[in-house]
Amino acid sequence: MANATIEHRDGATIRPDEAAHFGALAADWWDAKGSSAMLHRLNPVRLGFIREAIDTQFGSDPAALRPLAGRRALDVGCGAGLLCEPLSRLGAAVTGVDAASENIDAARTHAEAMGLAIDYRCGELASLDLPKFDLVSAMEVIEHVADKGAFVAALAARLAPDGLMVLSTPNRTARSRLLLVGAAERLGAIPRGTHHWDDFVTPETLRDLLGAAGLTMEEPRGIAWSPAKELHISSDLSLNYIVTARRAD
Repeated sequence: MANATIEHRDGATIRPDEAAHFGALAADWWDAKGSSAMLHRLNPVRLGFIREAIDTQFGSDPAALRPLAGRRALDVGCGAGLLCEPLSRLGAAVTGVDAASENIDAARTHAEAMGLAIDYRCGELASLDLPKFDLVSAMEVIEHVADKGAFVAALAARLAPDGLMVLSTPNRTARSRLLLVGAAERLGAIPRGTHHWDDFVTPETLRDLLGAAGLTMEEPRGIAWSPAKELHISSDLSLNYIVTARRAD
């Protein structure tokens, strides 16, 4: 596998220090101007990509309001539910999993206030008693886990035979090191200590990880920023990218 630091800890994927870092941000997660402001700006871009992928995978009408009705969706590394809630509104029976209990508490509280029935769980994905899911997502998560191979295998184990997986993550490039780790954290756009560049995963490495788990990765799309478009889907993979994966034929 190319260009990534891959740790192996007997299948454990949760890093306690990472869980503590994000758990400390739980109370602020739903504040669009707070420490998670970047995620709030990123979420609509990710949702647009996911919606298009859903329609392609399941043959749903692009104008349908609930294309995931009758389907199960799993969001891993869900934080306080920024993606789980819109997936629920798209009709899915949603389960969210996170390593930080503080995030799960915040997610449950917010979902209840919104009148959404979302099943939130805390802990190692591989250890949880969960069914198969039509949609499995993990957004900006793989760069934070200990054993990346075990993490992808656990995601694959929860994917239904005709299911769709969507992953997004920062790319491991000189530009991401300069802008995401250096400038963004130094200027306060992202909380300090959020990113560790050595753990970023290139598309080539992610393709290898998914292949080892029996999945085929489609061509990645970049998530880029410009003054005119702000965050948007792009052919530029240098900062961040998003991919779909399916079971190999």
